[in-house]
Amino acid sequence: MEEKSVLIDSPFITLGQLLKEEGIIPTGGAAKWFLKENTVLVNDEPDDRRGRKLYPEDKIQIPDHQLLVIKGK
Repeated sequence: MEEKSVLIDSPFITLGQLLKEEGIIPTGGAAKWFLKENTVLVNDEPDDRRGRKLYPEDKIQIPDHQLLVIKGK
């Protein structure tokens, strides 16, 4: 699976924000539905919390998408 780095300016980004910024969902409100319907792995563990804080070096695997790795500045 291809790995893509996601650069963030803040100390963390939420899972819902990440999904929206990467174009996986159209709006932030769609995050709850998307996470209920799809198994998203955060650091190899399933997580369905749209407010889950993601920090640099966290790895997020989304079904039918690439592996995302959070990078800080």
